[in-house]
Amino acid sequence: MDDQTRIELEAAAFRTLREHLMEKRTDVQNIDMMNLAGFCRNCLSRWYQEAANERGIDMSKDAAREVFYGMTMADWKANYQTDASPEKQAAFEIAFEENVGDKS
Repeated sequence: MDDQTRIELEAAAFRTLREHLMEKRTDVQNIDMMNLAGFCRNCLSRWYQEAANERGIDMSKDAAREVFYGMTMADWKANYQTDASPEKQAAFEIAFEENVGDKS
């Protein structure tokens, strides 16, 4: 397989993942994804931002989230985010540290 085809297939898979998470499974909470899989929608948007920045494209965290979510983070939270139990929040702190590290 040539590099261009591989890139196109990877991009198509990413778009399908994004569509699945943003349109078909809005019920799945980021905290549950992070606790179970070690990544969430915010991670995907951060990876998008990092890829843009590596290519000299100035993109903030908020701008990347808006590209990925298709709306502001505030709108996503208002429409889809539910409260997390103290147990989920504690598990998240561990999962975040293990998979992401520093919160800054």
